Amino acid sequence: MSPRISVVVIGRNEGERLTRCLDSIASIRGLDGAVETIYVDSASTDGSPERAAAAGATVVRVESDHPTAALGRNAGWRVAAGEFVLFLDGDTILDPDFPRLALEAIAAEPTTAGVWGHRRELYPEHSIYNRVLDLDWVFAPGFLEYCGGDVLMRRSALEEVQGYDPTLIAGEEPELCRRMRAKGHRILHIDAPMTKHDLAMTRFRQYWRRAVRTGHAYAEVSKRFRATEDPLWQVSRVRNLLRGGFWMLTPVLAVAASLLWRSWRPAALWVAVLLVLAARSAWKVRWKSPDTLTRLLYGLHSHLQQVPVLIGQLQFDLNARRGRRRDLIEYKGEQN
Repeated sequence: MSPRISVVVIGRNEGERLTRCLDSIASIRGLDGAVETIYVDSASTDGSPERAAAAGATVVRVESDHPTAALGRNAGWRVAAGEFVLFLDGDTILDPDFPRLALEAIAAEPTTAGVWGHRRELYPEHSIYNRVLDLDWVFAPGFLEYCGGDVLMRRSALEEVQGYDPTLIAGEEPELCRRMRAKGHRILHIDAPMTKHDLAMTRFRQYWRRAVRTGHAYAEVSKRFRATEDPLWQVSRVRNLLRGGFWMLTPVLAVAASLLWRSWRPAALWVAVLLVLAARSAWKVRWKSPDTLTRLLYGLHSHLQQVPVLIGQLQFDLNARRGRRRDLIEYKGEQN
């Protein structure tokens, strides 16, 4: 009897995080029938494939000069036997009840192709970056334009659109959902815990590279759908060009004005504008967290991250003009 659900885990040098993820899959409850676990490895050097095999997972190795998450997910679902495929990143811990709740939700509406729930950070207290970016995972329940990396998908819907685009180094989930929606499918976010995520971000360089990757995704994905009736991320792309340009240029102008006029007022005015806008952003996301300081930090992040996001967009445009393809933008290190 084929399993109704196959869990596809992708990873690259996740170490102990992968062991936690596989253990959480073994703790799934409330499902009838077997659960198939497939681990797709992208050239790990830390023994991850051996860890997965020891945990009872089927191991698929992806050998590519340009490894991507999309390539790994495709390799996993194409060998999966389940009617439904639950995708997980190797740095997550699955809630034991989510697969049951997701199956119930997807079965209730034939047009639903994907179901996802709440992903939250496992250690928000470990760094200011974890604390702030935890709120990036918070979405209101309901039908949305796209999902994240952790999601339960109908295999038939994946087959209809031929899966993820393996050439994308980021933004592959929204791009997939855009093509699914064009076929009449819908993506549902349910009000239920799904995964705990280990961002493991402790350095500014990691934060910067992650934001640059976001900009790359905005530019590449929006370019594909710019002239269509559903121009995914085009508004976000243009908004970032304006906001990123503002936050890149105005501090230079403020400092130059302060030096020219020998006055602290221009620089102070710039700081005041940043704080006021950050406070406004914090107020808008008050439904995401009851903690005022966390929301204020998130408000600052929402504005200042526009600079590296803009740089990511500009780098993509420059590489496209030169006919170059950028390699994977990684921000994590290995974990033993």
